[in-house]
Amino acid sequence: MTIRNWIKFAFWAVVIGGLVNAVASLIIRWDFYQPYLANGEIVEFLAAIIWNFVLGATMSVMAQAGFFAYLTLHQVGVNIFRSLTLWNWVQVVLIIIVLVDIVVFRFAPGAETAGDWVIYGILLMVLVGAAIFTAIKKVKMTQKPHVLISTMFFMVVVTSLEWIIALMGRQDNIDVYVALLLFPLLAVNAFQILMLPKYNAQSESDRKKLEKRRKARKEAAKTAEA
Repeated sequence: MTIRNWIKFAFWAVVIGGLVNAVASLIIRWDFYQPYLANGEIVEFLAAIIWNFVLGATMSVMAQAGFFAYLTLHQVGVNIFRSLTLWNWVQVVLIIIVLVDIVVFRFAPGAETAGDWVIYGILLMVLVGAAIFTAIKKVKMTQKPHVLISTMFFMVVVTSLEWIIALMGRQDNIDVYVALLLFPLLAVNAFQILMLPKYNAQSESDRKKLEKRRKARKEAAKTAEA
């Protein structure tokens, strides 16, 4: 990917993360916003939205780091197992392990009521549902069935590792952030895994155009010398 397209790619990832987190916060943290509107404190209300946008943008940077780490891991995995099929089975096992870890070691210690389990169950379904949707979309876009598992692995395992910051917390309002931070991570990761081929193709097209311009300048220079 060219530097220009990488900057575009990173920029839109940041914007998506910020916007998704800001919108999600209006729903998940409405009790935080409501007093500002009730008291007519519009500036404070907007400042709170901007703060949540920045929080989402920050998570998007983490998601970008995780994405490029995954690309390296994927290539290493294929090289180690020397078979895409075997590597896919390894990824399936890792997906299961991570989901069990989330339920047993992350959700269970913080679940004190049935309501807590309902919330955690919904979040788990959102994580898995988003992964399945993104994986199916990726297969349709690429016409390559084997990318289903690798996309699922990225969306579940890598997103969970990025989500671990909130999952490991135990503050009084940690459930709010557990719910809130999942959405920008999923949105940014889905954008990255789906749109990377587009930006790679654009980079290849830009390089070809640049090469044509260079050849045209060389020919023009030769013609001028003649």
